[in-house]
Amino acid sequence: MVVPTKQLTKSDGPLLEVVRQGSALPPRLFAAIALLAVANGALINMVMASRLLYGMANESILPRAFARVHSARRTPWVAIVFTTFLALILISVGKLDTLAQATVILLLSVFAVVNVTVLVLRREVVDEPHFVAPKVFPILGALVSVVLLVHLVTQQSRDAFLLVAAMLAFGVVLWLAGRMFSRTVDEAPLAN
Repeated sequence: MVVPTKQLTKSDGPLLEVVRQGSALPPRLFAAIALLAVANGALINMVMASRLLYGMANESILPRAFARVHSARRTPWVAIVFTTFLALILISVGKLDTLAQATVILLLSVFAVVNVTVLVLRREVVDEPHFVAPKVFPILGALVSVVLLVHLVTQQSRDAFLLVAAMLAFGVVLWLAGRMFSRTVDEAPLAN
């Protein structure tokens, strides 16, 4: 409502246009706040990714090396180093808009899968009392995620989908490595 739609669509920074014309907040201060918010989001994702690798390695889904914990800090240092290295590679190889598009595609895919998983898990009989979400919410969550994914097919670049495919293929390779390594550890004879 503050800035005409045509002007917003032509702008490289539409939110900054709104701040310039409709707010007393100086654009430099807004840019600094936005930069801190993006950095905070990236840091949270890095922490989450390393902990996810750690948990999956503990469950023998990924190679056990990712479950190594620093003796003093008790943090999964191998997973942290790996996710940092992976992020540096993605940042240096890919364009920022392609990385952002790939992130949106992956997140919507995860949301869809999680909601379908909730519906599947509802069928299991559990003896203890537990929370059960009304069935309508996971159904709506899955539908909205799938509709947005279908919409993204026409909106996102081909490069973003290629990046998603490459990342998923890399994940499958890690999973296979974890399976092969855990199988060789399980089949190894016990030392007397």
